[in-house]
Amino acid sequence: MKKNLSTILIIFISSVLFSQNIKTKKFNSEILQNDRYLKIYLPPSYDSEETKFYPLAIVLDSEFLFDVYVGNSIMFANREEAPEQIVVGINQNHNGERFQDCSYQKENSFPTQDGEAFYQFIKIELLAYLEENYRISPFKTLVGNTLTANFTNYFLIEDYPSFNAFINISPYYALDMPLLLHQKVSGLKDENIYYYLSNNKDNTEERQQIIKDTDTILKSANNAKFKYKFDAFKNSSKTAAIGQSIPSALSFIFELFSTISDEEFDKNIKDLSPADAIAYLENKYVEIEYLFGSNLKIREKDIYAVEGIILDKENGDYLKNFGEMINKLYKESPIGDYYIGRYYELGKKYKLALRYYKSGYMKLDEGDPNSDGYYENIERVLQKRDGTYSDE
Repeated sequence: MKKNLSTILIIFISSVLFSQNIKTKKFNSEILQNDRYLKIYLPPSYDSEETKFYPLAIVLDSEFLFDVYVGNSIMFANREEAPEQIVVGINQNHNGERFQDCSYQKENSFPTQDGEAFYQFIKIELLAYLEENYRISPFKTLVGNTLTANFTNYFLIEDYPSFNAFINISPYYALDMPLLLHQKVSGLKDENIYYYLSNNKDNTEERQQIIKDTDTILKSANNAKFKYKFDAFKNSSKTAAIGQSIPSALSFIFELFSTISDEEFDKNIKDLSPADAIAYLENKYVEIEYLFGSNLKIREKDIYAVEGIILDKENGDYLKNFGEMINKLYKESPIGDYYIGRYYELGKKYKLALRYYKSGYMKLDEGDPNSDGYYENIERVLQKRDGTYSDE
């Protein structure tokens, strides 16, 4: 418990330090016929990088969830485990608005007239306003807790989901919601949908059971387009589960953005051919740019992650392609020249190998700890060229 509270405190402090990036806006809604108050967080780079687009997260129950979400988004972005995000919170607890906003009919589990109005407010007014006034990428996340978590699902079961990711923290599911979700996710065909679900010990037995049943149903969906994660926080209170759920959800939802993990390598890469491994790496970053608006160069850690496949399979025939790709990304780095030099060395074209090994060596700063290793490449090829090399 102390660890959880410490984590929440650190995240809260992070959010306070970036409070200058948060503003409150009064939004006059024609659909709701009243004013709603929003919190809007813009990442530090928003004003300086004028062509960059950012994923959007809309956070319901803003008074409880917004600061925790913003703090985690900052932490994950700083560690390059998620893109920077624009975060918009909707205040719903000044006069208990959440109960009216997220109300549903018990007989069919669909929103009441008030709930439908709040749904239309987000779908028609708020999203249109945000897309018109801010640089938003195609990727959007919707976050809710307990009653508001159930409400997020109405945006998933619609014909064309307005969001790509849904964070359901300890949801108070409407009776028919599990079946409605199963019907929807089983038939997904277009964009991937990311769905995070959590539970906590403070839920009633009835709510605990419906979440467990929903977990079973969603796990049986068997659709590659539906990405799903469930956390059961058996020793956590309703409040502590918020601080645990949000970072777990961000790690899951933005796994694509992170560098290649051991799990990703074992699942998606290790059995690929060199050509397919290079294509996987290139496609990963194309998708990152499209979804998240982040024009990243392929990170060196990911280059090293697929290095073994390029070196060891098909006699190193793709080393040249690999090196040329890296030289385009990192012109000042010796890494690309090394791979091309290795390609020519394996092919016994020692003159060309020397050219690239020397080119890589010249890019190193004086005193660089890698200098000796690069110079050994040059000496080895010279010996091979002159017939004096021995690997003993």
